[in-house]
Amino acid sequence: MNPTRSGELTRKTRETEVCVRLDLDGTGKSDIQTGIGFFDHMLEQVARHGLVDLKVHAKGDLHVDGHHTVEDVGIALGDVLASALGDKKGVRRYGFAYVPLDESLSRVVLDLSGRPGLVFEAAFTAPSIGGLDTQLVREFFQGFANHAMVTLHVDNLRGENAHHQAESIFKAFGRALRMAVEPDPRMKGIIPSTKGLL
Repeated sequence: MNPTRSGELTRKTRETEVCVRLDLDGTGKSDIQTGIGFFDHMLEQVARHGLVDLKVHAKGDLHVDGHHTVEDVGIALGDVLASALGDKKGVRRYGFAYVPLDESLSRVVLDLSGRPGLVFEAAFTAPSIGGLDTQLVREFFQGFANHAMVTLHVDNLRGENAHHQAESIFKAFGRALRMAVEPDPRMKGIIPSTKGLL
């Protein structure tokens, strides 16, 4: 078990350098600098609605496109979450949220299962939002799920404005994450699985 429920790492490749710090028992503070304005805004939503303190500083090959930066931020955040959770004793394990934003409605369901998996259903109505290619939203969550070792279902149930679609997804993700990592007083010291391992 990680008694501090926090973690930090720097991930360097030939394409990116990503530094992430995460505190699961934070207050929603964020310090986000990825070079992609709308992506920064989305990560700020995760911190605020997840009530986690999150720092993400990323430098990537944005002269190519945003793919490597967005994917590697997801990978690094997943690695840090896994570290911060430790053996997952005493957490709720499951989290879910429905979040509306005007005409858009999104649902995110998360299981700290130890088994990476992503189901992602979102038909964005625009190819990009504020410098973020909307195809990369899925890539962020794929990288996160693979490295956090979580099962993640992300669905934009309806929406006409791509900004609203993406923002309702990220807010719902923050809320679902907050629920899943929350300490459950009835599970104190217990791993929430009949297998005894997550």
